Amino acid sequence: MRRAQHPALTIDCVQHTPAERPCDTAGDDDSARVAPMEAPLIITVGITGSRIGKQQTPHIPITPDEIVRSGIEAWKAGAGVVHVHVRDATSGLGTQDVAVFREVVDRLRAETDAILCLTTSGIPGRNLSIEERLAPLALRPEMASFDAGSINTEAGVFVNDSDFLDAAVAAAREHGVKLELECFDTGMIVTALRYHERGLIPAPPHFQFLFGSKFGMPATARALANAVDMIPGVATWSVIGIGRAQLQMAMMAMPMGGHVRVGLEDNIYYRRGELATGNAQLVDRVVRLAGELGRPVATPAEARRLLGLG
Repeated sequence: MRRAQHPALTIDCVQHTPAERPCDTAGDDDSARVAPMEAPLIITVGITGSRIGKQQTPHIPITPDEIVRSGIEAWKAGAGVVHVHVRDATSGLGTQDVAVFREVVDRLRAETDAILCLTTSGIPGRNLSIEERLAPLALRPEMASFDAGSINTEAGVFVNDSDFLDAAVAAAREHGVKLELECFDTGMIVTALRYHERGLIPAPPHFQFLFGSKFGMPATARALANAVDMIPGVATWSVIGIGRAQLQMAMMAMPMGGHVRVGLEDNIYYRRGELATGNAQLVDRVVRLAGELGRPVATPAEARRLLGLG
């Protein structure tokens, strides 16, 4: 077994046959690497999600105008990637209505240079049709989420079966969209790697590891190290921490050379008992902490280069 030299730490590859070992990915050039603390930090902001309502926090953006304004504020604070859900005007829950997405996407494109990553999840647990979930890719965002497997949630099973995954990679290829590989557990990492190894997800793959949900990976250093251990050195990776785990996981990932997602979609508190006043406040904190660590924050242009976006 040879060792993959990640910018963050030296780790062993997971067990694969020689023909399929992800550490042998073409283009994994160790000579081009930079030290983990020198690599610009990509900050993604999860603006709103699909379920949190005003009764939980008055600061959650719901309307298209609120979502756009919050996205612009987070971008100004230092977010290079804006992860976009939109909400139904009647129910307040998530919707995959392309017209609503278009209203938000057009304004964010006009007023920022942020990378837009559109959700394909719909409302986890409610399992919208594949066609509904993938419809926003017609807007040709630079990125879109790819939930790499099914998982239990409090609302029921969030279904991401092979039919959905196959359709998602096909739609992404058709529209020129890079997939963000959201992984709630190690089985999803394996699944995403299989799609990558088959050439269906181009290099470099970008993994978004999610920690601290009730049914997924725990928010621990051991779980993070294990997740990073499973992916090829050419890959980029980022962390999501749910609730109180948001800050903890960010602080673990930054010195390792990983990237970070924060935002009200995943955590509505700034500290115990104190609601965050908005997405920009959560981005501001990561920018400040990255500065204390001596790690530069990526501009959207730098993030595009790191993620291999054209």
